[in-house]
Amino acid sequence: MIIWLNGTFGAGKTTTARELATLLPGSRVFDTETVGFMLRHVLASEPVRDFQDWQPWRALVVATATQILDYVGGVLIVPQSVLVHQYWREIRTGLENAGVPLHHFVLHAERDELLRRIETDAIEPGARQWRLEHLEDYDAARAWHGREAHIIDTTGLQPHQVATRIAAEAGVPGGNGRGET
Repeated sequence: MIIWLNGTFGAGKTTTARELATLLPGSRVFDTETVGFMLRHVLASEPVRDFQDWQPWRALVVATATQILDYVGGVLIVPQSVLVHQYWREIRTGLENAGVPLHHFVLHAERDELLRRIETDAIEPGARQWRLEHLEDYDAARAWHGREAHIIDTTGLQPHQVATRIAAEAGVPGGNGRGET
């Protein structure tokens, strides 16, 4: 099973993923940006705005996630913003075709809170401008996110509260005892 944490940059996906992993023994966090970093080396001659624009990134994310789950099973937690609907459809369809159960969550924060989080991020201060530049992309994605994901407003929540809610909504052990889906 995959629990995909989507949303804009700075919404708390990485922090929530770490919290969720502590709630779900045996789960693993798969940072799909590492696939993008690998491709940057190989596809340097093919300039793009974002590594997600490379079709191989989307296909390799699906293939890698599927291979990991085939190898170790369990729950794979993916904290990755996907703001282009076509890209999400490719990933979702690839996982469905591979028979991988997928739970898609979007972590949302109100604009003022999101700006506060981005501006005060001490872990990745160099990412501030990137995150700010992608807020409009996130706003544009909100319509399809609302149709295709569980939206969780994180504005007034701590990461542990968000992770607990996700585990419960996904129906995985460690959530609230609902069992597996």
